[in-house]
Amino acid sequence: MSPFKTKAEEFLAQERIAVAGVSRTRQDAANVIYKKLRDTGHQVFAVNPMADEVEGDVCYPNMQAIPGGVDGAIIVTKPELTEQIVQDCGAAGVSRVWMHNNTFMPSSVSETAVQFCHDNNITVIDGGCPMMFLDFGHKCMRWMLGVMGKLPA
Repeated sequence: MSPFKTKAEEFLAQERIAVAGVSRTRQDAANVIYKKLRDTGHQVFAVNPMADEVEGDVCYPNMQAIPGGVDGAIIVTKPELTEQIVQDCGAAGVSRVWMHNNTFMPSSVSETAVQFCHDNNITVIDGGCPMMFLDFGHKCMRWMLGVMGKLPA
């Protein structure tokens, strides 16, 4: 099994997952991931400092505000925002971070944020999309990207 697949499966085995970058007005990647995790039985927490509610659920301003904390955080933001969010993850004791990249659009990955995770014992997935493990169409994309050598390590 590839290191990416192993990390992804371990990440998605967690019960409490935050999704940073959800939007109250758009149906973007973060919202799709948020709803899919909620529909598959995860306790999922929306994070956006500009929203009080997303997808009918309470939205939190940062990782530290989530009652009881979370086991992992998926970040779907601009890289500059990712850098602050991983610091919030460190402060909140979040042990796993997944920086989203949907392959065809700008990535959430920041090398500074990746280094912060390594320096603070946070397991990090720096690229790819959780939907590659949750949705049939995306699983096909994962296979194709694997054949092309384009999956994260």
